[in-house]
Amino acid sequence: MENNTSLQQQLLEAGVHFGHLKKKWNPKMLPYIFAEKKGIHIIDLNKTVDHLQETAAALKQIAKSGKKIMFVATKKQAKEIVSECAKKVNMPYATERWLGGMLTNFNTVRKSVKKMQSIEKMLNDGSADSLTKKERLTLGRDKDKMEKVLGGIAQLGRLPAALFLVDIGHEHIALAEAKRLGIQTFGMVDTNCDPNKVDFSIPANDDATKSIAIITNYITAAIAEGLAERQASKDDEGETEDGNNENEAKAKRMEAEANAEGGRGKRGAGAAPTAPGAPKRRIQSTRRPAGK
Repeated sequence: MENNTSLQQQLLEAGVHFGHLKKKWNPKMLPYIFAEKKGIHIIDLNKTVDHLQETAAALKQIAKSGKKIMFVATKKQAKEIVSECAKKVNMPYATERWLGGMLTNFNTVRKSVKKMQSIEKMLNDGSADSLTKKERLTLGRDKDKMEKVLGGIAQLGRLPAALFLVDIGHEHIALAEAKRLGIQTFGMVDTNCDPNKVDFSIPANDDATKSIAIITNYITAAIAEGLAERQASKDDEGETEDGNNENEAKAKRMEAEANAEGGRGKRGAGAAPTAPGAPKRRIQSTRRPAGK
């Protein structure tokens, strides 16, 4: 209870409870609105805490299972915060511009990523030295342009298991693509959006920098915890496997030694008695017959 109170206090100080003007509200956000003050809706922070913890727990399990979670935030005030958080936990992100088809046309996007990586390799290993200065400049500009948009998904080899969106209204294209592919969606939902559009909604102010930072950092900490637990379980499995291998090797050595001892015993015991069915050796007598 103290932790919840502390978290609620932090959310209050960060301005997470400030919603939009009453005239811009979405009626489906009614269960999450606490009151109205000076024409602005106030979000119920009790509901925010509950949904935030539920979302964090779900994302932690996804991270623990080894799947990727993609961060999406192309709003000016959220770009830097989200990209830094995604880099901390080595997760893909899109913060500059959402390319149409980034998920639904993933194979084509991967080709663009590979092209960007090949250009980068050419410029770094000296392969482009044979080109003219103008061609090298053109390649450099192309790489910078692609890296700006695709840099966050360069290491993404397959579709992510989940999307975390800062403003589901602003990122409606990404949300639609995720829904089409059956990808789980998590997002910050302000009073002007429909919370039913995402699988896990966090009612919160998605415009203020402090509000975005505190929610994203909380989510990132949960993901980091899930990754740490995954690594710990891997280490435990490795130690168990090493122990099993050692025990198995020891058992094989003991079995080999027992077999060797048994073989020596059989050879020593079989030298004295005559084998069954073998002809008996005739013993000649040295006594002379009587009377001769």
